[in-house]
Amino acid sequence: MAKRIDVKDLNLFYGKFHAVDGVSLAVPPRNVTAFIGPSGCGKSTVLRSLNRMHEVIPGARAEGKVLLDGEDIYATTVDPVSVRRTIGMVFQRPNPFPTMSIRDNVVAGLKLAGERDRKKLDEVAERALRGANLWAEVKDRLNRPGGGLSGGQQQRLCIARAIAVQPDVLLMDEPCSALDPISTLAIEDLIQELKKDYTIVIVTHNMQQAARVSDQTAFFNLAGVGQPGRLIELDDTERIFSNPSQKATEDYISGRFG
Repeated sequence: MAKRIDVKDLNLFYGKFHAVDGVSLAVPPRNVTAFIGPSGCGKSTVLRSLNRMHEVIPGARAEGKVLLDGEDIYATTVDPVSVRRTIGMVFQRPNPFPTMSIRDNVVAGLKLAGERDRKKLDEVAERALRGANLWAEVKDRLNRPGGGLSGGQQQRLCIARAIAVQPDVLLMDEPCSALDPISTLAIEDLIQELKKDYTIVIVTHNMQQAARVSDQTAFFNLAGVGQPGRLIELDDTERIFSNPSQKATEDYISGRFG
C-alpha cells in the first residue's frame, strides 16, 4: 500500500558541513514528486535521507523528522535496514549484480531476508518483472546474467529488484541520466504505471522529464557558495512550469541560471 511522506524541518549534515537547511515538504501517496535544481543544491541528499541511505557516508547525520504515514523513520527504535525495505531506491546508473542471473537479481532482497521457497521466488520474480515491463523481453532467459542486458533493460531490472520486496515508496535518483532516449521513454512510461501502486520521488536534471512524469515539483537551490541547499518552492508541476511563485524558480526553469 502506497504511503504518504511528510518531511518536517529537515537539516542534513556531512560532518561539520551543513548540506541541507530546514526542508519541509509532503509527498502524497500514489503521486510522483520531482526534485529539480542546480548541481550541489542538496536534492539527491534529501532524496537519500528519505530512506536513510545517506547514512552510509561516514559523518552523515540528520536533524528533523521524516514521517512515513506518521511514523518517524529516524526514531531510535527504527531499524535503517527495515526502512530501506519499505522505501526502495533506484540509482543513477543501472547496478544489477552482473554475474547473477536475471531471476536471482530480482529476488536478491527476498533471499537475503531468508526466503528459500523456490515456487514463491519464481512467482515474485515474474510479478516484479511484469511490473517493470520487462517480463516479455527476458522470460526465456531468466537464468542468463543480468549484466548481459542493455542499459535500459538493466535499469528496469533494478526497478524490478526494488519492487520485488513490495516497498511502499520508490525513490529514483536520476534513473534515466545514463540511458538513451528510447530507454528513457520506457522508464518514464513505467513510472506512470508504477504510481498506481507506489509513492514515487524522482531526482532529475531534465526539466522536460520533470514536466512529463511528475504530479508535483520541488525546486531546490543554494543560498550561496558554501551555503546549505534549501527548498525554494513546491507546487503542482503544471504551476511550477507555467507560473512559479518564486523568481529563482522561474529563472532556473527558463535557463537564466543553473
